[in-house]
Amino acid sequence: MVAVVTGRRVFRFVGSPLAALALLAASPGCGSKPQVVELPPPEVSVARVVERDVADFFETTGRTAAVESVDVRARVSGYLVKINFKDGEEVAPGQVLFEIDPRPYEAQRLQAEGELARWEASRRKAEADLARQQRLLPTGAASQKELENAIAAKGTADAEIMSARGRLDQAKLNLEFAKVTAPVAGRISKANVTVGNLIEASTLLTTLVSVRPMWMYFDIDERTVLEYRERYRAAHPEAPLPDARTLKVPVEIGLAHQDGHLHRGTLDFVDNQVNPATGTMLARAVFANEDRSLTPGLFVRVRLPIGDPAHSLLVSERAVGTDQGTKYVLVVNDTNVVEYRPVKLGPLSDGLRVIREGLKPGERVITAGIQRARPGITVKPNEASTPADGTAAAPPPSKS
Repeated sequence: MVAVVTGRRVFRFVGSPLAALALLAASPGCGSKPQVVELPPPEVSVARVVERDVADFFETTGRTAAVESVDVRARVSGYLVKINFKDGEEVAPGQVLFEIDPRPYEAQRLQAEGELARWEASRRKAEADLARQQRLLPTGAASQKELENAIAAKGTADAEIMSARGRLDQAKLNLEFAKVTAPVAGRISKANVTVGNLIEASTLLTTLVSVRPMWMYFDIDERTVLEYRERYRAAHPEAPLPDARTLKVPVEIGLAHQDGHLHRGTLDFVDNQVNPATGTMLARAVFANEDRSLTPGLFVRVRLPIGDPAHSLLVSERAVGTDQGTKYVLVVNDTNVVEYRPVKLGPLSDGLRVIREGLKPGERVITAGIQRARPGITVKPNEASTPADGTAAAPPPSKS
């Protein structure tokens, strides 16, 4: 870069000093002799291309879901007399949540027990009568009709005993259902009713969701599915494609307030067909969620590998520019001249962008001061390392 001074005006030119002089010599009205001032090259920060093994990742979004989700409903009618939990707390399976007035059902149980006892006594009498008629019939002291009546009486008693036992079992169940228990372990919602209200059978009392483990659903586009299958068959030509649970593919997710993918789980389900409306397949991963940081319904960023790690070149995301849809980086060569390089991008890896095409190992790319650099000019590079998060130190103030 040069500056040409004419009188009180200074013109800056990018190019050779001879070109600047030739341009001013052809310009009219220049009464004073121009002076050529050589300006120092602009300062930029550069970083070496990072080399390491990186796995190819598929990235998308998903939603968490509870493994078990239950609508807790009343199974008998009655007045609610007690609530045994606090809204939002974790409960254990079998823990009593609600208590409905049990006295009507206790009375039904006692009534059913008494009815069963009455019919058992009737059966004992019928059995005794039948035995007596069977003994007397050969002697002529009892008729065939009396024997048949005794047999019918015993059969009636047996049938009534079965019915009485069923009514007793139903009464015991109703008495048991008067205490509404948690069917699974998990976190409970608020109570939808308060003590003293009349509860009808099937009334929704509250909801309960499990928290450990946690599911996460997401969609995989068919191109990624086909690419993964092709890579697997290339690595295992003789083996059939196993199901997702057998492969144990690692899945990473990040929450809305997190920068990275801090939660790690395993793929355990892929649907058996592609949705023709969306061109995607439904997939699910499972997470242990021991710290309870995941709750059902969360929006998450999903990342999972679709191949084995391969040697890759990476640069800071700040070094990548866009020119009418084309991604590029500015490279500083051995003579400190800026070169324009169109590149093909790969996935992000720990804050660095994988460059599939356009760069070579050991090259230097401009990470800060890009606005002062143009292809073909000479710059003063200040080399800095590229941290794992992809940031780069800002260059010192320019002295130009």
